[in-house]
Amino acid sequence: MIDRIRRTAIIGALSLGAAASQPVPGNAQAYPFTQPDLARQACERLNDLHLPKVQITSATLMPAGAFPEAEPTVAGTVAVALTAHCEVKAVARPASDSEIGIEIWLPAEHWNGKYEQTGNGGWAGAIHRRPLAAAVRRGYAAAATDDGHQGGIGDDGTGTRSAGFAIGHPEKLIDYGYRALAETRAAALAAIKAFYGRDAAWSYFVGCSDGGREALMVAQRFPKAFDGILAGDPGNNWSRWAAGLVWNRQAQLAESPGAIPIAKRALIQNAAVAACDAIDGVKDGLISDPRFCRFDPAVLACTGADTPGCLTTSQVATLRSIYDGPRNPRTVHQIYPGFPPGIENAPGSSLITPSRQGEFSFGDTYFGQAVFEQMDWDFRALDFDKDIALSDRKASPVVDAVNPDLRAFRAHGGKLIQYHGWSDALMPAGGSIAYYENVSAFMREYGGSGPVDNFYRLFMIPGMGHCYGGAGPTSISPTDDADATDPKHDLMLALEQWVEKGVAPQMFIGSGKAPNDPATTMSRPLCPYPQAARYKGTGDINDARRFECATPPARP
Repeated sequence: MIDRIRRTAIIGALSLGAAASQPVPGNAQAYPFTQPDLARQACERLNDLHLPKVQITSATLMPAGAFPEAEPTVAGTVAVALTAHCEVKAVARPASDSEIGIEIWLPAEHWNGKYEQTGNGGWAGAIHRRPLAAAVRRGYAAAATDDGHQGGIGDDGTGTRSAGFAIGHPEKLIDYGYRALAETRAAALAAIKAFYGRDAAWSYFVGCSDGGREALMVAQRFPKAFDGILAGDPGNNWSRWAAGLVWNRQAQLAESPGAIPIAKRALIQNAAVAACDAIDGVKDGLISDPRFCRFDPAVLACTGADTPGCLTTSQVATLRSIYDGPRNPRTVHQIYPGFPPGIENAPGSSLITPSRQGEFSFGDTYFGQAVFEQMDWDFRALDFDKDIALSDRKASPVVDAVNPDLRAFRAHGGKLIQYHGWSDALMPAGGSIAYYENVSAFMREYGGSGPVDNFYRLFMIPGMGHCYGGAGPTSISPTDDADATDPKHDLMLALEQWVEKGVAPQMFIGSGKAPNDPATTMSRPLCPYPQAARYKGTGDINDARRFECATPPARP
């Protein structure tokens, strides 16, 4: 699981497309170092770069060649070759308890004139180099941060994800929440100016999971910092997501009569897909828009003794509780969206598999360490009324990125593309819809002229798991030379086109393995929310051209 968390920021930068970026105004060839010695000298001079409360610890020119870490993709691993680049390592100390690690990678040739900041994953605690390599391959100068601490996994010796860094260190939680993002950008832009002798023409932020949280955080807290933002499967409502994980875990206590065994996961998912597969007009093994799925787990209720082919009354109640999501027991107010039906057997599912070492540990560690500041906190003790209120006062304002007021980001000219896999079994897709709806409502009320999709668009991806993978049209990357410059096949190219040329993405074309026939490759339009793909009625159901984007006739 930790490998998946470390890869969450990669999806927007490489797995979603490895094509080179388009040149920006001012030829991208105008700022290469034509001689290696000149590049080396310029890189080494960065060791003497003086920045407020920032220490440059090293600046080294890395020769062109193979990147030592193979890049994971849906199809397997691929070798990554990089141009020569200057790797700058730094530590920022904006507060007395801050120790923010930063890496900045600067292409020595073929710089596209732009800057990309990459997001982290989970509780962070390390700088992930693969997203940096992906950005450099596209021609970007790039930077990343460890969010202000080392570790984030195994701090308590059990191998679980950990927010132990926050216990007794409120400044480190602030660094994790948002401050490290601003410090990294400031250091990176200074290094770019010193290395190239000019500023970056455009600035982008790319991240998924916690990196998606960070992406929405910079749009809210630092609205003039980035021109384009790509936010994938964001955990932006981090505190309430954590509450949802504890809710599921409490519902799945091993000693509870409602605990659902792993062996029944496929039974449930198959029944849900069978009930809701045809929502888009075709039966293809894919629930294209779970908002309209009306699956009732009672259809699986045992008529006699408990067997592997049915659910007991208590198990049906548990499943309904997971679908519904956590609620305040006093007010019955929804705390966070539940999981949609149809992903119960997805890899890494947090719906049916209670495990402190797995996805549930994010809930335990948020409340135990960030809120109560205890390493041995018991998840059974969480009160979904008063403890949520405590979280809202203490840690939520630091780590959550839920402010719907994006007026300053819009006024800056910023563009935001957000995507979320419908089959994300870690962070339920309803969280992205909730935030988009909140922004839309706020902007209608207070934002003045123009619809929200003038600067912000959300794309829901059927079949996609957490940030990548899954069965269905989950790959948005070039499939041949013709696609390599087609923004319909690449989220990052589309974001660049929107920012730099004013052309908004109307749809994407996703591809992948057909759920009912893994040997067959399918393609499908991915539509801007609230639209969804709908079959036209004739032709190959695995061909995107046989579908259209349509607004559902009625909202659930």
